Amino acid sequence: MIDRNEIKEIVEGYYAQADKIKVGTIASHSGLDICEGAVEEEFRTLAVCQTGREKTYSEYFRAQRDPYGRVKRGVVDEAVVFEKYNEILLPENQQKLIDENVLFIPNRSFTSYCSIDEIEESFRVPLVGSRNLLRSEERGEQQSYYWILEKAGLPFPEKIESPKDINELVMVKLPHAVKKLERGFFTASSYREYLEKSEALIKQGVITREALENARIERYIIGPVFNLDMFYSPIEPEMSKLELLGVDWRFETSLDGHVRLPAPQQMALAEHQLTPEYTVCGHNSATLRESLLDKVFEMGEKYVKATQKHYAPGIIGPFCLQTCVDKDLNFYIYDVAPRVGGGTNVHMSVGHSYGNSLWRRPMSTGRRLALEIRRALELEKLEAIVT
Repeated sequence: MIDRNEIKEIVEGYYAQADKIKVGTIASHSGLDICEGAVEEEFRTLAVCQTGREKTYSEYFRAQRDPYGRVKRGVVDEAVVFEKYNEILLPENQQKLIDENVLFIPNRSFTSYCSIDEIEESFRVPLVGSRNLLRSEERGEQQSYYWILEKAGLPFPEKIESPKDINELVMVKLPHAVKKLERGFFTASSYREYLEKSEALIKQGVITREALENARIERYIIGPVFNLDMFYSPIEPEMSKLELLGVDWRFETSLDGHVRLPAPQQMALAEHQLTPEYTVCGHNSATLRESLLDKVFEMGEKYVKATQKHYAPGIIGPFCLQTCVDKDLNFYIYDVAPRVGGGTNVHMSVGHSYGNSLWRRPMSTGRRLALEIRRALELEKLEAIVT
């Protein structure tokens, strides 16, 4: 892991030109939310794009400012276009970002398209967030988020050690064979169904036999899915350091297409259509009944404390607990994002019920990040929120 003191030394040099600090991120995943929030807090923005995927940021959401620097339209001040996202890791490109006083916001695209080893060991641009927790998102790691959840005493779906032990509905978690950043998940309620579905998916090229051997099998929690978009501020001087900003849920292909069909039509599908895929293609906003909010904050506090104990300095800024709720209103955490969640664009610009109520203004995750940077500058505690 890159020495945090090295990052602190770099960020200390930003104070001399605080009015020129830029908020940067990978132009994908939650890039628009991050840039929009930065613009709301009067920062200039920089989006790192990949050739062929840049127009959303370089053209359609390009920022237009008036002679006084006020944004009239759009959110992206500068779109830097590379052939591949991972060119941001080149030393000369890192230095350009540092020279431009960029504070970088990690998102899932950053850790998916760029080497996690290089992010940890040699990426010198100050990250707003928890660099040492990014690896925990990988299920194949020994100290994955499941390890943290266990240390924290948090609930998660029970792991099934062998397919032969399947005696009720389970979720089989493994990567998609072709769509490298997506899921090849499938459900099964018996060993026989597991064999039939897995062989069909291997035949269709959706999953590989090697990935299947390393898959995680969990008991399926029957209930709605809620992504809890939370925020932890290490510099908050008086109020709660833990915040609930919003709740979202996913649209997944081809699962959502399946559930829109009448049962007889589902049963009549062709073999290659029978097993739905779980590729996330969008999100929607949600709220929880208020009696469940105590449980949400309790889970958030336990996660924060576990990260502080095992991954000092612990979680910084946004994180997302992805949960299912069973018939008895018990939460089960099936995934953790130790950075900006994938569904935060849903409350971009308009904010969300919880964040808005707390801050008395439209407060998205992107804006909350920018506000944290603004407050850190005012308190001269910028080094406390970067790693």
